[in-house]
Amino acid sequence: MHRSKNIKIALVGQPNVGKSMLINSISNAKMHVGNFTGVTVEKAEAFFEYEGYRFTVVDLPGTYSLNDYSLDEKVTKDFLLKHDYDLILNVVDSTNLEKNLLLTAELFELNKKMIIALNFSDEAEKEKIEIDEKNLAKIMGVPCVKVSASTKKGINNLLKEIIQTYENITIFPKLVFSDAIEEEIEKIIIFLRERNYKSELDARAIAVKLLKDDKEFFKKIHEEPIWIELRDIVKKSHEHIYLHFDTKDINEIFTEEKHAFAKGAFTEAVLEKKVDKKTPTQKIDAVLINKYLGIPIFLFFMWFLFQATFELGSIPMGYIDSFFSFLSEKTISFIPNETLASLIGDGIIAGVGAVVLFLPNIMILFFGIALLEGTGYMSRIAFLLDGFFHKFGLHGKSFIPLVTGFGCSVPAYMSARTLKNEKDRMITLFIISFMSCGAKLPVYVLFIGAFFSQEDAGNILFFVYIFGALLGLAAAKFLRLTVFKGASEPFVMEMPKYRMPSLKLLWHIVYTKSLMYLKKAGTFILGASVLIWFASSYPKNSEITDSFNAKIELLNSESEKLELGNELKKKLLEESYLGMIGKATQPFFEPLGFSWQMTVALETGLAAKEVIVATLGVLYSLGDNVDETSNGLAEEIRKNISFASGLSFIVFVMIYLPCLAASAVFTKEAGGYKYLGYLIVFTTATAYTLSFLTYKMAGLF
Repeated sequence: MHRSKNIKIALVGQPNVGKSMLINSISNAKMHVGNFTGVTVEKAEAFFEYEGYRFTVVDLPGTYSLNDYSLDEKVTKDFLLKHDYDLILNVVDSTNLEKNLLLTAELFELNKKMIIALNFSDEAEKEKIEIDEKNLAKIMGVPCVKVSASTKKGINNLLKEIIQTYENITIFPKLVFSDAIEEEIEKIIIFLRERNYKSELDARAIAVKLLKDDKEFFKKIHEEPIWIELRDIVKKSHEHIYLHFDTKDINEIFTEEKHAFAKGAFTEAVLEKKVDKKTPTQKIDAVLINKYLGIPIFLFFMWFLFQATFELGSIPMGYIDSFFSFLSEKTISFIPNETLASLIGDGIIAGVGAVVLFLPNIMILFFGIALLEGTGYMSRIAFLLDGFFHKFGLHGKSFIPLVTGFGCSVPAYMSARTLKNEKDRMITLFIISFMSCGAKLPVYVLFIGAFFSQEDAGNILFFVYIFGALLGLAAAKFLRLTVFKGASEPFVMEMPKYRMPSLKLLWHIVYTKSLMYLKKAGTFILGASVLIWFASSYPKNSEITDSFNAKIELLNSESEKLELGNELKKKLLEESYLGMIGKATQPFFEPLGFSWQMTVALETGLAAKEVIVATLGVLYSLGDNVDETSNGLAEEIRKNISFASGLSFIVFVMIYLPCLAASAVFTKEAGGYKYLGYLIVFTTATAYTLSFLTYKMAGLF
């Protein structure tokens, strides 16, 4: 008889063991991504059904231990200790088992039902690593199942084992220590049983917590009467344990015990045949992280990615642009009410369409970054660039959040938590905005397409991204020498084996990121477009309208009527609320060569960088005629903005404050609003100075 048909699983493992891949390999799993309550750590949950059971899998952040050293570790530990779930699914890398079993040993201390998923078992076989999972299960006291998330091998066996473990109330892991510690555990267990001590934890778990000096548990038991007698027993046990070890640091002793347990289990259950020839990973590393070839190869990969982003992305752009132009034109002609027609056609469709236009570029960029990360290549570049980064006062691990910043600043700020040194972390947080996020890509594509040929566009886009990254490094050096003085920490980072991520996982990443982009277009940017349309259409100025209409009626030439009609639209736009705001702030940006329309676009871009394109789309589609020979908004940009102003605008967008969402996450990660104030001053001053220099230098040519 089933107690319940709902099974909640805590998915735990070290980084790079394929947890997310395992979730995605389970067919028909519905993914939900959000944040853990009160923190900005991402929380992924999968929901699916199998053999009449409803599964909920909570994918906890990858962690090497259950300490409180980093926020990810704390979130994982807090969930495992304080939340309700039925069992732990511990995912381990079969090709790196001994190291992975260190976390497994810590999980055993939770005294929860548990299953070990031996992932990458197919790769272990290729590397001649034989794992006797039945013997390993006997040693561990919990089921061990060989699986391969990439090929889906063993997935059904794993699900059946989960159900069986869930229904079996007797299966709990047991972490065995050395004889000296086991003796003291047994003494405490006997004492607790003699006193008939009742607790939610079993006697063994209590004994281990007492011997480990678990602070939280000590607070609880300290208030109970049994503690008076128990205190002396624990004290004597510690003294006996110290005699067998070279230290009185109990944490060090138990860490050594866990290493011994992991090594013992590995030795008993794994037969690793020695092979003289190099592994595929070693062969690839000989080239990709070569001292001389590594960085040029990386730059080539990045150049190729940006070429593909522009060249391949430009193919569907024309069709999307034509579709939204057609939709806008038909909507305006179909709706009799002029105001409503303008709102929908010139406001909603023009604004949102200008953002959706760049979806293909966004998808290609996210796919490229996901592929580089999923294969394990990004970790190697972090290792390769460590020495180079130290020259600029950064840590090799800074590379991961910085590259993540090319996709989106929000996860980039969160991933900076992997940096343990506070100064390294703060410098990295301050320069992430120099890495052009995916939301800036539409602005670059628009302006580069307007001022450069199709053949040169990909190279220019690559240069823009590299230039931004180099500026970020220079900014890091400045911050290290002035605000955050001190040496960065030595570089230690695991390099996982090369693996080809599944297409399903890559599609999931691209799909979720693109969906987030479209949700912005369909919600936030939709609202922003309506506000921009309203501000650009009101207040109505009947005097100017009547004056121009009178002049137009006197003309015979259609071209002259069209020209004067466009002049009317331009005049009305200047007198609108948006024109007032733009003209009021334009003197500040005039030295940079910005028109009031560009000024307004920058200001609306503080909410979200995609809104910059939407703003320009609304403003310039209202002010000028677009005939069949025009190339949409790019043509209007070319008509109304000079080359020097365009370059200056690109530089300003590259550097200035990130979007509202990213700024909020930065504030939380940095530790307060005062740091946001510093970021505003730092990015604005840098953007203004470099844009001014760009405008003046470009003007010379």
